[in-house]
Amino acid sequence: MAERTQPPTVEPSELRRRLGRTGVWLSSLAATPAAGARKAAAEIEELGYPALWIGETPAGREAFTHAALLLSATGRLHVATGIANVYGRDPVAAANGAATLAEAWDRRFVLGLGVSHKPLVAPRGHDYSAPLEYMRDYLDGMDRASIELPQAETPPRMLAALRRRMLELAARRTQGAHTYFVPPEHTAKAREILGPDPVLAPEQAVVVEADADRAREIAREYAAMYLSLPNYTNNLRELGFSDDDLAGGGSDRLIDAIVVWGEPETIAERVRAHHDAGADHVCVQPLADSVGTQIEHLRLLAPALLG
Repeated sequence: MAERTQPPTVEPSELRRRLGRTGVWLSSLAATPAAGARKAAAEIEELGYPALWIGETPAGREAFTHAALLLSATGRLHVATGIANVYGRDPVAAANGAATLAEAWDRRFVLGLGVSHKPLVAPRGHDYSAPLEYMRDYLDGMDRASIELPQAETPPRMLAALRRRMLELAARRTQGAHTYFVPPEHTAKAREILGPDPVLAPEQAVVVEADADRAREIAREYAAMYLSLPNYTNNLRELGFSDDDLAGGGSDRLIDAIVVWGEPETIAERVRAHHDAGADHVCVQPLADSVGTQIEHLRLLAPALLG
């Protein structure tokens, strides 16, 4: 029998085209009833957003089945994992799962991979002492997987990356990097490290609220968990934020750098700032108390973000 060859990989330029300039990031869908998640995905597609990013936590939906749920409810929308936790499944399962989703839904699946965080990984019984090496070995394992599916291409991969070494790995081994909880200054730094070709897709949290006190209150509720995780706080320190900025729920300077609030045009200006800094695709995450309100905010933002 002839040796089986791997299907071609997706060029970053093609992935850039598929994702478009602005997409959506919704962590809330991981805990939304299935019918509501399907409805939200269909509405996001109807509004014209080309991509939807979803997360994975130990308490929420498993990333691959969650992606299938959303892909099944849409006809054009690309669904990307932001991220699928590499400690949650072995590399062969990840390669097979991504290939299954991409083949079943006309190449609309993008596999975002990440090492997550020690407080989320260690309770599952994993050793988090060398996450970069673990990711490198994981990608090797995926490349070695022999997948007997009718694939037109190897599904695109991106890495969750904040600091230099993971960004460099993303540039060498995948189609690009997905960054999270970052200001445009980080986007400029990430682009410099990645070089010109890999896709760079930062998340941008937004609050559609003109009152500063209320907007920052909502932003601090969102930021609280991330400010407890060393991967994010160490990255923010590298960007020049002090321990005082990180304390007490985050200084106004830090909160305003990470979460943009105000009218749609103000929010669109921040998205443009990421693009100007080197982002190819910005996934906007509206912060609100329900999925329905998030969809309404995406509807309000669509003319400014997609026009």
